[in-house]
Amino acid sequence: MPGGGTRTFLETDHYEASLREAQIEAVIIPRGQFRARLTWAELHHLQMLRCEEDSPRAAYVRLAPRLAFVAFPTNSAPLPVWRGVELQAGDIVFHSRGERLHQLAPGSFVWSVIAIDPARLEHDGRALTGKSVTPPLEGQLLRPSRRDLSRLRRLHAQVCRLAETNSKMLSHPEVARAIEQDLIHVLVTCLTTVGARPDGFAARHHAAIMVRFEEILAGHLSQPSTIPEFCELIGVSDRTLRSCCAEFLGMSPIRYVLLRRLREVRSALRDGDPDTVNVAEVAHRFGFAQLGRFAGTYRAIFDETPAMTLQRSPGTRFTPF
Repeated sequence: MPGGGTRTFLETDHYEASLREAQIEAVIIPRGQFRARLTWAELHHLQMLRCEEDSPRAAYVRLAPRLAFVAFPTNSAPLPVWRGVELQAGDIVFHSRGERLHQLAPGSFVWSVIAIDPARLEHDGRALTGKSVTPPLEGQLLRPSRRDLSRLRRLHAQVCRLAETNSKMLSHPEVARAIEQDLIHVLVTCLTTVGARPDGFAARHHAAIMVRFEEILAGHLSQPSTIPEFCELIGVSDRTLRSCCAEFLGMSPIRYVLLRRLREVRSALRDGDPDTVNVAEVAHRFGFAQLGRFAGTYRAIFDETPAMTLQRSPGTRFTPF
């Protein structure tokens, strides 16, 4: 049923949980507080998101394979880095089915997402252009005409504004259908009237290395593995992994692994019961053997002690889709 709404998040994992389809696997904040506002709208065949984030961050994203995704930044510089490539003004991203990629945002930014059933996109694309429109085998950066992109952004913004101020109007079937027809038309135009920016072998190879790094890391978050051990499991040199992490994440692999582990600890402490959860046990579970050093690093990153996190009330997970 068509509808929408908006919500503000102060915890990264609650924000991640709200993005079930355009799934963010992990948001990593190098330092400081996190704040994000998510607006969502659902029409008959389209789902839309407007994500406003106030903090520099890196993120690992896994998209649901059952949907086709198109994304684009809404505000101006500094533009984010997607899969190791810095976006240029006017770019949109046409994702592959089930794509896994990294995003790096050097500062606060706003990004917009449109999700549609691939079969519906193919049907509407053929009806409007006579050609089949399907997600690419690998994600592509496209640059539509300024006029078409401006129209796409304007329609997306209008829908999100309705979701924020008058979601009942979106739930009216005829209103939702009229808006959706305009959006699908301009979306198909943006996807079919331009070519893709070239993506060299090195960029694709580095993207594959980073996905493999995430796969290995997911199975070793509770183990104090060294970077040489990660490199051996991935099958790359230490220099290559460091170069890829700097390019895709804006930090070293050592720093990224540390922040991923701290993030897991924070989530377990914040959502745990203070009467039964022990800080030392949680720290050990995620590979922190030296508790004094762990506590100092935790406080430096999150501006509170692990015990303070444990005493806070658990947050409520929220899923708009």
